[in-house]
Amino acid sequence: MTKSELSPVLCIPHGGGPLPLLGDPWHKNMVDFLQNITPRLGQPKAILIISAHWEEENATVTSAAHPQLVYDYSGFPSESYEITYPAPGDPLLAEKIFNLLQKHRIDARMDDQRGFDHGMFVPLKIMYPGAIIPCVQLSLVKGLDPELHMQIGQALSSLRQENVLVLGSGFSFHNMRAFFSPSSDGSDTKNDAFQVWLTETCTNTTLSPAERNSRLIHWTEAPFARYCHPREEHLIPLHLCAALANTPAELVFDRAILGKNACAFLW
Repeated sequence: MTKSELSPVLCIPHGGGPLPLLGDPWHKNMVDFLQNITPRLGQPKAILIISAHWEEENATVTSAAHPQLVYDYSGFPSESYEITYPAPGDPLLAEKIFNLLQKHRIDARMDDQRGFDHGMFVPLKIMYPGAIIPCVQLSLVKGLDPELHMQIGQALSSLRQENVLVLGSGFSFHNMRAFFSPSSDGSDTKNDAFQVWLTETCTNTTLSPAERNSRLIHWTEAPFARYCHPREEHLIPLHLCAALANTPAELVFDRAILGKNACAFLW
């Protein structure tokens, strides 16, 4: 397969809980982006989602044929718990992912009980509302070691030759307190500085793969890294995606969500 034929890798912000599906105006930029990006992604045979909202001791992949939804949020209107997205699972793809991880000596397991969380069904209900494309989710590994997650991405790179869309679902800014403490003029220079660093790291074509990987592994050295990510579970899906693609990305979204700037990258 040539580079142009490789299936895409996309890392997105998925917003705040179910709000993107409830018409929340603070998510309009994101919803518009997710609706408009799908023509660039082609028609994938299956989708692998790495969600910020699932962590396990070992890399774990959903293997049920028909996973249920996990409404892993609270305090939202009753319709938030009636959202449906009946996408099928893909047990054969789950087994392939498990075998690839084992082959690369990464501890892994399959889980036929775990359902799809909102890091999966919120963006996909916007992107692929028909819910007909088979999907599997892959967990993060507790401890959130960036280097380990990049190794996981590298182990799964061959999936790009099989028309599997890889979707990292997180948020390039995720400071919950800051979301609800806006500055008087609506600006946030710390948020902006980290987004600039992240975009430079992911998209700069003059960086070697080793340089890019080193920057991502040592992401806490970036400007205001811990302000933007007091805990990094919403950033780590990007590490996995970047390593899986192992090429410079294209910045495809750079707009405000919930009053804070956020980015999305396409490989």
